[in-house]
Amino acid sequence: MDRIVVVGASVAGVNAVETLRKNGFDGDVTLVGAEPQLPYDRPPLSKEALRTGPATADLALRPPNWYEEHGITLRLGQPAANLSAIDRQVELADGSRLRYDGLIVATGSAVRHWTQAEHPVRTLRTWSDAAALHGELRHGRHLVIIGAGFIGLEIAATARELGLDVSVIEIEAAPLARVLGAETGQWFADLHAANGVSMHCGSRIERLERSGDQTKLELSDGTALTADLLVAGVGVTPAAAWLAGSNISLDDGIVCDAQLRTTLPDVVAAGDVARWHNPVFGYDMRVEHWLNAVEQGKHAALSLLGSDEPYTHVPYFWSDQFDAKIHSVGITADADASTVRRSDADGISVVFGRHGVVCGALCVNAPRDVVRYRQAIRNGMPWGDLVAA
Repeated sequence: MDRIVVVGASVAGVNAVETLRKNGFDGDVTLVGAEPQLPYDRPPLSKEALRTGPATADLALRPPNWYEEHGITLRLGQPAANLSAIDRQVELADGSRLRYDGLIVATGSAVRHWTQAEHPVRTLRTWSDAAALHGELRHGRHLVIIGAGFIGLEIAATARELGLDVSVIEIEAAPLARVLGAETGQWFADLHAANGVSMHCGSRIERLERSGDQTKLELSDGTALTADLLVAGVGVTPAAAWLAGSNISLDDGIVCDAQLRTTLPDVVAAGDVARWHNPVFGYDMRVEHWLNAVEQGKHAALSLLGSDEPYTHVPYFWSDQFDAKIHSVGITADADASTVRRSDADGISVVFGRHGVVCGALCVNAPRDVVRYRQAIRNGMPWGDLVAA
């Protein structure tokens, strides 16, 4: 294997190329990125970078000279357009082609656009999104956010700290209720309401009307809002459309085995775009978390170099909203049981079970609980033992 191409200048892609070099691969390595910026970190985009603007030095995953020092060829600002598995070539948007002996796909996720696209609605996924939104928040008065997922709630918290009036519209009865349950969702609603966010849950937008620089909204419960700025946070989808027709298996992402190998020879995947069989839980999953992208990028590189070790991972992510330090471990969306272990004004800890074992936990302002429950998940702790304790 002389030439490895990594498609996706993401945290998974950067950790993949670094792992290749650390493990003795001295052939050609090319890192392809759809955006013109050097690879950067995404979690701060809804927090620090939104407050102050995205700064290169603060967000860069590696220093600018790191890539040259490690012999990494960068092809930035050129998204992948097509994969020819027979020719072992990746075609870029400008028509150029890159030959490979091994390929790592780490293209991450693409933002899901709100259906009312004819109205000026911002999203937050990229460096450019953060720069544009930062500029508009400085002059905005009333921000309306469509969707009370984690990204929407983080933007809401940041905007309130900047002094804006903020309203959040959520079709479910409470934020995050679909994945965390009604009681936990209500805790998040109360947190934001206590910090001045106007929460409109269990409601949908029935009508929008543009009036000068403002947008007038009518909700299904009869509420009327006037927004200076609209932001939609309605989720993401795996960025795998460019692989259609390549004979790689796709199903809510790129289908991988436990080693992150795809259905094409010498092609592995990592990060948000990869759907793999996780031995810890015994079923296929796709995880959109920073730590998973780091670890999968490393593991995919090792698999491409010949390792046969399965990738085992207990999902983990964090979120900061106002004074709440939020940590989630394991899986919550597929749970069939849950129990609130603590809930007060300062925080909440909720544990989730699936098929008789502990499968996930959400802990707010409870760092010790995070460590304990993550170990319980990895050990397959019986649900009955948790309840008895």
